[in-house]
Amino acid sequence: MKTLAIFSFLLPVAFCSAQSFSPMKDNGKMKVKPVVKLQAYTFPLEDVSIAAGPFKQAMEADERFLLVLEPDRLLADFREHAGLKAKGERYGGWESSGLAGHTLGHYLSACALEYAATGDKRFLEKVNYIVKELDECQQARKTGYLGAIPGEDSVWAQVAAGKIKSRGFDLNGGWSPWYTVHKIMAGLLDAYLYCNNNTALVVEKKMADWTSKEINHLPDSLIQKMLLCEYGGMNEVLVNTYTLTKEKKYLDLSYKFHDVRILDSLAANLDVLPGKHSNTQIPKVIGCIRRYEVTGQKKDSVIAGFFWNTVTQHHSYAPGGNSNYEYLGPADKLNDYLTDNTMETCNSYNMLKLTRHLFSLQPDAHYMDFYERALYNHILASQNHSNGMMCYFVPLRMGTRKEFSDTFNTFTCCVGSGMENHVKYGESIYFQGADGSLYVNLFIPSRLQWKEKNVVIEQSTSLPADDKVELTINTKAPATFAVRIRKPHWVQPGWKINVNGETDRGVTVGTDGYITVKRSWKNGDRITLELPMNVYKESMPDNPDRIALFYGPVVLAGVLGTTEPDPVTGIPVLVTADNNPDNWVKADQPLVFHTIQTGQPKDLTLVPFNTVAKEYYSVYWDAFTPQTWAVQQEKYEGEKKRQQQIEARTVDMLRVGEMQPERDHNFGGEKTLNGEEHGRKWRATEEDGYLSFTMKTDPAAPNSLLCSYWGMDNRYRKFDILIDGVKVATEDLNQYKASKFYEIEYTIPVELTKGKKQVTVTMKAGPHNSTGPVYGTIRMMRD
Repeated sequence: MKTLAIFSFLLPVAFCSAQSFSPMKDNGKMKVKPVVKLQAYTFPLEDVSIAAGPFKQAMEADERFLLVLEPDRLLADFREHAGLKAKGERYGGWESSGLAGHTLGHYLSACALEYAATGDKRFLEKVNYIVKELDECQQARKTGYLGAIPGEDSVWAQVAAGKIKSRGFDLNGGWSPWYTVHKIMAGLLDAYLYCNNNTALVVEKKMADWTSKEINHLPDSLIQKMLLCEYGGMNEVLVNTYTLTKEKKYLDLSYKFHDVRILDSLAANLDVLPGKHSNTQIPKVIGCIRRYEVTGQKKDSVIAGFFWNTVTQHHSYAPGGNSNYEYLGPADKLNDYLTDNTMETCNSYNMLKLTRHLFSLQPDAHYMDFYERALYNHILASQNHSNGMMCYFVPLRMGTRKEFSDTFNTFTCCVGSGMENHVKYGESIYFQGADGSLYVNLFIPSRLQWKEKNVVIEQSTSLPADDKVELTINTKAPATFAVRIRKPHWVQPGWKINVNGETDRGVTVGTDGYITVKRSWKNGDRITLELPMNVYKESMPDNPDRIALFYGPVVLAGVLGTTEPDPVTGIPVLVTADNNPDNWVKADQPLVFHTIQTGQPKDLTLVPFNTVAKEYYSVYWDAFTPQTWAVQQEKYEGEKKRQQQIEARTVDMLRVGEMQPERDHNFGGEKTLNGEEHGRKWRATEEDGYLSFTMKTDPAAPNSLLCSYWGMDNRYRKFDILIDGVKVATEDLNQYKASKFYEIEYTIPVELTKGKKQVTVTMKAGPHNSTGPVYGTIRMMRD
């Protein structure tokens, strides 16, 4: 009786039939089953619950954020655009700009996922309310379309008429409108799948039918021109609509959103990704692998496999994220791309989706090794666990800190995907093998209710705080199946696995990287693992002396205090002749490490990157031997002398972005912008704007102007530099490709300063371009 009572306590109440677009076994709502043979299936979110630990903490912080948000405020523009009166005031940030409406789709998905994961009916009520409101808006519009995008009627009318204009993120003046359409449709499908809201599928189908009317008559040449603009995962959501309805017209429509330029190149195993916007590409590829599952078309599979391998092996940073300023750089070239704008969080959100599909097709530890890395070190690291706020970029500049969203005035794409990230941690911890086995992929404290086997699996672990993992099997009757546990890439020699305290001689390690133990399991059976960890390093692919430090699955960050360190002299370096960091990084308490006599100018305190919130930090470190450090110190001295020479030549300097210096220099302009990045303040303008200020000169000597720019900060940033109205230079920031500061000196003709103690400097944007940003201190210098 006691055992049965425990078992009953472990079984959660079944409140709905939560599904997943990553293929499940016996998925009742999917009318079109996969035609390719799947090797593993995901479990419904309702069957996996997260226990106490960092992931539970992040999930609960996200829950609180979702509950604070008001659906009526997210619905405001939907209602107004449908000719209805808004019931709330729209939110700020991107919800008051060109991408308005995308957040509602993510919010709908997040609430549906949260209901599936917890059964909390407050989230079900939100989902049902939003669907009801969207249905009302759709009926009022009478076209099938739903949206909140500024100027959307004009945008779509031009598209339907075959008038296509795009520079990559604008389509006929609209900001990536198909991106927002995708988010709304995806949210509606999640409402149907996770909350059994049948109206949601009806509304979503009408949007799909509107999409068909909008573009099906256009020739392929215009469609491909349209696809130059980011379109999210329109191909994926249409494939999913097909699988839920068995209406082939939606599968056919998905091919309209096939970007031949990118996807066919990937199908030919060509890495065309350098210079491409990362998160524009990943959803397209997810659509391909989803379509492969239901059609068996090999080309779609090749695209997904080649893309995943290319991004994870040649374009990703140590924490698992990718991109700098949202773009992918040259393959295996990351050293010069450490900025405050690395690792857009949406990218990893989508890469994890892609990984789940690939794992279902061919379960292998290397997929889940990547999944673990990105989950622990990018997704979990992207949230402020105290309040649930999220990062757009997770910066990797040495000596940087994270910038989190606020509650009501951000709503970037990564806030939207972030709403989903932290409520679905249970989706990949376990998979069911096609042979009836259980895959244990991630070491996260959790409980799985495996209904098919009438078994409950409890996983207890504090990893990486310690190296123990325990799996307890609770079953009413003996059950025979294999348990496959990922042997992580970071595990050290001496790992152990025991069953009920004894070594099981039937344990094997397969070529797929999984430790397998098969037997007839009885109630209370326990599998215990010891997975020893060490501190190890991972170098930049293009610089072996710039390293990140890991402990087991987690990247370690060095905390540098609450005051920003000097970018040249304030970032410690590592100096040692010992190439093995496990010898000189030691823990004096769980997950708090220190370097021992290797840090210069002082030793480092290191903690898991996903625990860092407001502190300044570094993830990457420059490592020297004692001999190369001596050479580097000479370089530092040379840089000091160069700075001293600049100071000696300086006639006047303007510290941009500071109130009194700008007043002293009569600073002005039109369409001006200001901010702070990379440790310095900056000034810039919007399109066709200008900056103007006065500078003292040496009337008896030739003068020059010294300005600082940041490389990669270069989209449509071409501008003229004028002295007293006379052009002396044209600057194009597109030429500066590395992620570093560029100091550019402009020689001023002598006749423009001769006899003058002061001149007016104007920085004026070229047509359809902007000015700057110019950083830090602008100097007038004598030659």
